[in-house]
Amino acid sequence: MRFRSSPTCRCFSSFLVLALASLGPIASSQEGGNSVAAQPEMQAPRGSDDPLARTPDSASASGAQNQPAPGGAQKKEAKAGSQNDRAAQTKRILGLLPNFRSVSTDDILPPQTAKEKFLTATDDSFDYSSIFIPVALAGYGYLRNATPEFGTGPGAYGQYLWHSALDQTTENYLVEFVVPSLAHQDNRYYTLGRGGLFKRTGYALSRAVVTRSDTSHRQFNVSEILGAGASAALSTTYYPASQRTFGNVGSTWGVDVGIDAASYVVKEFWPDINRKWMHRVNSPHPVQ
Repeated sequence: MRFRSSPTCRCFSSFLVLALASLGPIASSQEGGNSVAAQPEMQAPRGSDDPLARTPDSASASGAQNQPAPGGAQKKEAKAGSQNDRAAQTKRILGLLPNFRSVSTDDILPPQTAKEKFLTATDDSFDYSSIFIPVALAGYGYLRNATPEFGTGPGAYGQYLWHSALDQTTENYLVEFVVPSLAHQDNRYYTLGRGGLFKRTGYALSRAVVTRSDTSHRQFNVSEILGAGASAALSTTYYPASQRTFGNVGSTWGVDVGIDAASYVVKEFWPDINRKWMHRVNSPHPVQ
């Protein structure tokens, strides 16, 4: 079951405008006196705390250029201890919500293969934890009679449930596997893990429109935007005729991207919550 609300779509359009405005610094870095064409990829500036700046190449270069000075062993050990104290991501949030795409702060990983993108989408779609969101959305749709054609009673709830599950599955595969493989984009969420509340929240929300390429450059998140749009359009093939309108497709598209953006905020702060309240420190993926 999908949320179909034109006012929601308009509100989310405003969010997209604000998020896209945050791309200004990225775009401006491409401008130059002798520039003849816009470049599709941008390397993050040195010294940036954006996780996009932390790549295997930059890490090795940094290690080669920053050899410890004599007597600096204690500082190096203190820094390593500080990094080890950072809260790690887990495979699931509270054991109920899939979190397979999240990368812990300061983790440096190689580019994803198409197979890895497929497996991530599969985990997000068929892991036992993937059922909770469709169950909740189906219940919400049933209570508000979002699709009258489904009727009432247990059979109606079953209709809402399988529609919600199919919505989630198609979007997962399009956003996390199909479009990222074609566009050569990384589908993982790289945790910022430092800075204040507003900085980290803004960073997390912006990941709906900014992502990382397979070559570790910042790019417009075509995987999220195009994948969610394709999923919304595809849903018209299995929803009743009354739901097959441009308005419903547009609002569904906007809400899907909005939900994903909100999920990034949860993923950004989950390691801190997990460390503080669940007492799981220095244990990547402890919840199986």
